[in-house]
Amino acid sequence: MSKNENVVSTAKSEWIKFRTVNSTIIGIAMLFFLTIGFSLLITLVLRAHWDQSTRIDRLTFDPVSTSLVGVFFAQFAVGVIGVLFISAEYSSGSIRTTLAAVPNRVRLVTGKVIVLFGSMFVVCEVVTFVTFLMGQAVFSGVVPTASLSSGSVLRAVILTGVYLALLTLLGFALGLILRQSAASISVFVVILLIVPLISLSFPESWRNDIERFELGNLWTSMASTTTPAHLFSAWSAFAALAIYVVVFLAAGTMLLQTRDA
Repeated sequence: MSKNENVVSTAKSEWIKFRTVNSTIIGIAMLFFLTIGFSLLITLVLRAHWDQSTRIDRLTFDPVSTSLVGVFFAQFAVGVIGVLFISAEYSSGSIRTTLAAVPNRVRLVTGKVIVLFGSMFVVCEVVTFVTFLMGQAVFSGVVPTASLSSGSVLRAVILTGVYLALLTLLGFALGLILRQSAASISVFVVILLIVPLISLSFPESWRNDIERFELGNLWTSMASTTTPAHLFSAWSAFAALAIYVVVFLAAGTMLLQTRDA
């Protein structure tokens, strides 16, 4: 059997695991609920109070990022999905069976990454497009709206789905490195929420350079139709996030090869 066939067979077995475990089903359900639910709530509130908004608020209003605001909460759902895709096997002890079936650990990680990113990319794109279109429908007739016929708007919506899919891989990489669900999820939350708070303690002259690398600000850049002040452009933010994911995955794969199950 060729190397490519080995990877395909590994991916097929990992796909069966991914789509049949309860954690995946619950995680994806939470992803839809958090993204669509919070976005709907916030867009309805904004529509109801639009006539009370100030002139500055109206001039700076972005219908794209505002309609996708539920992504802030969805980040945690995709991170948990990624973590549990590997850490659950360590918790149950089934990782030994997995490694016995696929002794080539690089091939195992490759198969898992293909399944996880491919599946979550489709799911995340569906949820972001549904959320965006729902938000524009709520805004219609009262609040300024955006159209997917605009290249920058389409790019922002697509890259938002890519952002969530890459965060899933980041969670998976943390699970590979730490091997414990609670520890991996905690570190994921720290990276998302605590690190930005720590950066506030740095001198202002440093802060702009530091903040542009924070995950939340990378999403801000990727979901914006224009480049925000002091932040990366959309494609530069995508590249920075991809590098994060590759580095963490490389570290996790290296540790998987050097440690016992």
